[in-house]
Amino acid sequence: MPSGKTHDAITFLLVAPVFAATFSLTREFSISAVITTAFLFGGLMFGPDLDTMSKQYTRWSLFRFLWFPYQSVFKHRSRWSHGLIFGTLLRVIYFMGILTLVSFLIAYAHATYIGGDLPRLMEFAETWKQIGAYIDTNIGAYAMPSAFVGLWLGAASHTFTDMAGSFIKTGRVTEFL
Repeated sequence: MPSGKTHDAITFLLVAPVFAATFSLTREFSISAVITTAFLFGGLMFGPDLDTMSKQYTRWSLFRFLWFPYQSVFKHRSRWSHGLIFGTLLRVIYFMGILTLVSFLIAYAHATYIGGDLPRLMEFAETWKQIGAYIDTNIGAYAMPSAFVGLWLGAASHTFTDMAGSFIKTGRVTEFL
């Protein structure tokens, strides 16, 4: 299988073509910039190898603990972590859930420490809505879908590289689909 250095090199090599392709399709600089930035983040930090002690995983540094549950649930190179269809979607859902849980725990600890009221679940949902509205207003209405496309492309470049390596070694690639 390709090494972490190979995956990184491919990600960096594809940054300019991803921007050029998205700009030629959309004619929107902001959408192209969001997709390209998310592609870079997806390839370097948010890719399929977060299910192992990989380069992507170690880049999270102090925040690696966020990925412990993910590693214990998903088998390396399964269709749920490396899969083109569900891999990125599951990581996004997982990450948003973990961010919400960690935010709730911080709010709980703060409320316990100062003796205040614990925020309600609907307040957390409202906060996510406000973040989404801020992004829509300041970056654009298509920022969130564009970010997902970029994350997917970054992960897909990793998966396609792994598929090519698997095909060369075994002649099979179905485990990724």
